[in-house]
Amino acid sequence: MEYITLNDGNKMPQLGFGVFQVPDLNEAEKAVRDALDVGYRLFDTAAAYGNEEAVGKAIRESGVNRDDIFVTSKLWVDHFTYEKAKKGIDDSLNKLGLDYMDLYLLHQPYGDTAGAWRALEEAQKAGKIKSIGVSNFYADQLKNLELMSNVKPAVNQIEVSPWYQQPEEVAFNQNENVAVEAWAPFAEGKHNIFTDETIAKIGEKYGKANGQIILRWLIQRGIIVIPKSVHKNRMEENFDVFDFELSDDDMKVMNSLDKKESQFFDHRDPAAIESIFGSSLKALRDYK
Repeated sequence: MEYITLNDGNKMPQLGFGVFQVPDLNEAEKAVRDALDVGYRLFDTAAAYGNEEAVGKAIRESGVNRDDIFVTSKLWVDHFTYEKAKKGIDDSLNKLGLDYMDLYLLHQPYGDTAGAWRALEEAQKAGKIKSIGVSNFYADQLKNLELMSNVKPAVNQIEVSPWYQQPEEVAFNQNENVAVEAWAPFAEGKHNIFTDETIAKIGEKYGKANGQIILRWLIQRGIIVIPKSVHKNRMEENFDVFDFELSDDDMKVMNSLDKKESQFFDHRDPAAIESIFGSSLKALRDYK
């Protein structure tokens, strides 16, 4: 396993396991158990995923030393005030059944991010969270939060895949000493990413599948990756990416695949923001 040293000195595995879109608690628990058995030690969940209980249960009952496991969760925007964020942090800890989280993120850049961030800073001081960070923050939003805060985000989890590489955003974060973590590194299989001929041609050189080439490409860019699968054989395949390195030429080929468009939605599109986050944000208007 390779590790990234965060700006607060904590070390984070560069390859982890995500449980987005695994709402069934039994399925999520089994997936985490299988991932632990394969060797994964970084696990990424969120309040919005509805499976923190399952992730925590699998970790607690695994027999693996807690200090060897890196647990990430995220606060949803309906808790983005100072007081509600404090409650949200405790809710996540209670659902996970853990004494602390290794990393806790503001899931989106909307609502009262300053108030919510202050709650994260206090929770970090209290030992409830080891590292704090953000998700889906663009450069200007990240800089805005940094200037208002006492603690710089350690991680920014953003969409990065061969189809949407965001090189400027990645470079900005890394230059700010904020680690980049890629969600949806496989773009959920869109545009036949697992059978794409260009990626497959690279894979033939190394005896690796398309998914392994993608993960290796991201890892060599210094990016943390959290692929998701509920199938153990795919978990094993995704984990087997540390015995080879892509050449400079192959890295350039991968870099050339960028479609320069989100494979999900534009986080700066007002209509998308209202559609996806509107009800959660409107609920904050009446919060006292």
